[in-house]
Amino acid sequence: MISTNIQTREKRERIEKMAVSQKKRRGNLTPYLFISPWIIGFVAFTLGPLLFSFAISFFDYPIVGTPQFIGFDNYVQMFTNDPIFWESLGVTFKFAAILVPLNILISLLLALLLHQNVGGSSWYRTIFYLPTVIAGVSLSLIWAWVYDGEYGLLNYILSWFGIEGPRWLSDPEWSLFAIVFAGLWGQGVMMLVFLSGLKNIPKELYEAAEIDGAGVFSKFFSITLPMLSPTMLFNLITAVISAFQQLTFALVITKGGPLRSTYFYAMYVYENAFRYFKMGYSAANAWFMFLIILSLTFVLFKTSKTWVYNENERKGKK
Repeated sequence: MISTNIQTREKRERIEKMAVSQKKRRGNLTPYLFISPWIIGFVAFTLGPLLFSFAISFFDYPIVGTPQFIGFDNYVQMFTNDPIFWESLGVTFKFAAILVPLNILISLLLALLLHQNVGGSSWYRTIFYLPTVIAGVSLSLIWAWVYDGEYGLLNYILSWFGIEGPRWLSDPEWSLFAIVFAGLWGQGVMMLVFLSGLKNIPKELYEAAEIDGAGVFSKFFSITLPMLSPTMLFNLITAVISAFQQLTFALVITKGGPLRSTYFYAMYVYENAFRYFKMGYSAANAWFMFLIILSLTFVLFKTSKTWVYNENERKGKK
């Protein structure tokens, strides 16, 4: 009788433990159920296509026809037998070298202006942010009208001062600069990131500097820039990535012309895929772009140790 009761109790305890463990497992699965739509979307629309593009970069992969495995031939052809590859890469590097510093400088200046305690600053933030919410194609069409050599707004304004404006989009000497200027229009996101960084700088640092007799420029270079350097690193990386992925303006406004002066690398990848239907070759082009962006990001992170101020690291060294 006693042994029967012991067995019954042990059985009941085992059942209770199993119920508790099952409840814990269900509890552990609950968060994954909530994020499962994102996981499914990421695998189906990001990770899956990414792996597929890497796989087909080793194939002669026409849209219509049978794919053939060719190994590294796409990459060899890209480096040795495709002058347009080097030309588009040069245009993209030139574009990024002009656009990225100007992007950082202008967005920082706008953030510094909006950081001042003046009336209506929230309205100015909204005004400067508005261009970023306009769709890329719509913004490109607006700039195509602004740059029109005969009826464009820009040349019309220049005519007020007796200046005959060039044909911005049909002159190889001006077309790239026209795209750069159009790219500078959307400063809203980068400006707000700088603005949030400025608001996180302790006011006590400026007060202490004023007591020591520091001027405006001294406070900017000794306090603002060092404290804002992590934010600047973030904006710099995003600006570089955006510059190398630029496609919409050139595709809509200039179509890569004139004389391929605005033929960006992203447009080269796009046309190989959807104009010449060389999907495998285009995938190889895209993966090389990925390696370029990855390398530049790595260099920025490595060199950032010399100019980015990290308060936690400084405290750790102390």
